[in-house]
Amino acid sequence: MAKLVECVPNFSEGRDKEVIKAIADVVSATEGCSMLDVDPGASTNRTVYTFVGSPQAVVEGALNAARAAFTLIDMTKHKGEHPRSGAMDVCPFIPVQNTSMEECVTCANEFGRRLAEMLHVPVYLYGEAARSESRRSLPSIRAGEYEALLEKLKKSEWAPDFGPATFVPSWGATVTGARKFLIAFNVNLLSTKEQAHRIALDIREQGRGKGQPGLLKKVQGMGWYLDEANLAQVSTNILDFEVTPLHTVYEEICRDARELNLSVVGSQIVGLIPLKAVLDCAEYYVQKEKLFILEEEHKVRLVISKLGLDSLGPFVPKERIIEYMVEATQKEGELASLSLRQFVRSVGARTPAPGGGSVSAAIAAMGAALGCMVAQMTYGKKQFEALDGVMRRLIPPFHQAMDELLLTVDADSTAFNSYMAALKMPKSTAEEIQRRDEAMQDGLKKAVSVPMSLAERVTLLWPVLKELVMYGNLACKSDVQVAAKALETAVFGAYYNVIINLKDITDETFKSAMEERASALLKQATESVNEVLDAASKRH
Repeated sequence: MAKLVECVPNFSEGRDKEVIKAIADVVSATEGCSMLDVDPGASTNRTVYTFVGSPQAVVEGALNAARAAFTLIDMTKHKGEHPRSGAMDVCPFIPVQNTSMEECVTCANEFGRRLAEMLHVPVYLYGEAARSESRRSLPSIRAGEYEALLEKLKKSEWAPDFGPATFVPSWGATVTGARKFLIAFNVNLLSTKEQAHRIALDIREQGRGKGQPGLLKKVQGMGWYLDEANLAQVSTNILDFEVTPLHTVYEEICRDARELNLSVVGSQIVGLIPLKAVLDCAEYYVQKEKLFILEEEHKVRLVISKLGLDSLGPFVPKERIIEYMVEATQKEGELASLSLRQFVRSVGARTPAPGGGSVSAAIAAMGAALGCMVAQMTYGKKQFEALDGVMRRLIPPFHQAMDELLLTVDADSTAFNSYMAALKMPKSTAEEIQRRDEAMQDGLKKAVSVPMSLAERVTLLWPVLKELVMYGNLACKSDVQVAAKALETAVFGAYYNVIINLKDITDETFKSAMEERASALLKQATESVNEVLDAASKRH
């Protein structure tokens, strides 16, 4: 998979539409950059841009944006609710796909160095790119904001990491760095700015200062008033949603608001949010209220409703959830994303992949989907009301398996292609031959591991299917029978793919263990399908 880095530059302009558009346009015109979101705020007078690309591309995109902003934004005239130190106030780099934090630190350093050289402005490093502990925190670098910058730059301890220690009135200073995904989450209150800020002081990790820490780790916060919406907000930055989840921040603010007799009227995500943060939030409310929700789309809707994310404007998941945005740019070429017609034709083409392994995975996914369908056709119907508890237990394994097995459709072709790539490696010298042989053996082991994991995954469904055939809607009996045969066929396919790839593997211990395990899984599949079909034939 391609390397993807997310870049989220914040510019001190949220009112002039022409300026906002001009900056967005130069990023979009940068080769390899995909603009995902542009989120301006009038009261904050700030716009958050979110784009993704390769490490090299996002650095170029950020530099192009800075170059455009240099002629369009004048900090001597800037006023807004949000803390800021410069025209391009902050520019973080975040690993999204197949990239490490170290690579993002490299991006930040390259961007900072080149920005300082290009515009002759001071640049600071923060987060994972910080060169000292005192500069890890963005608020500590931003202390005093733009107005204090002239005096700060005169002090040796505030010498920039890149560029001159010179105050550039129209620009100020830029902070760049690398960090985990930050969620900008604001909760709406029918209150004053001061009341909102009081709650922010209680919940943020920094609290009210020395000796008075706040309640929530990895959370920054402040209160402000949105004139355009005629309400106040507790504005938070969740620096690590796995330490402090979205719902924890929301529920804590709601609790504090109740104590002050204030009304919470929804919330707002500024920019984008990771899917996992949304699903973790959904799981909290599912468990809390004992709900039965399986579909990802429904879980997202639940969170939008519970948090009131659409209170100040539409919250469109495909435009606000980072994975959905990235996915839209990557679907081309994925087997699992093809139409059924396209997939069948790609299998029938004069190419070795996709082949039997991908087909086996597709059949397994369909078998799991049929099991899920039968259970859902039993659940929630008055005539089977007594079985609702059983179906709530049986549906999730099938539902999860059909999604996981779909991933194997592409995984099988990818594993085969890695072996084919090894075959094409040079073999002119003894050293090259050794490297090629090692890569081929590694490719063969990967080609074995994918169908083996497929068979292992299907094996987990046999106990569930055996229970489903006993209780499932009798009108769907044939669907259970087809599901059983589909899953058995998938294991047969996996077995044959394991065996054919084992023959050229030289590691005899690995070879013997895999062959033994594959045979056992095939035997278990044969016995299990017979049990399911026998049980189905006895139901009338």
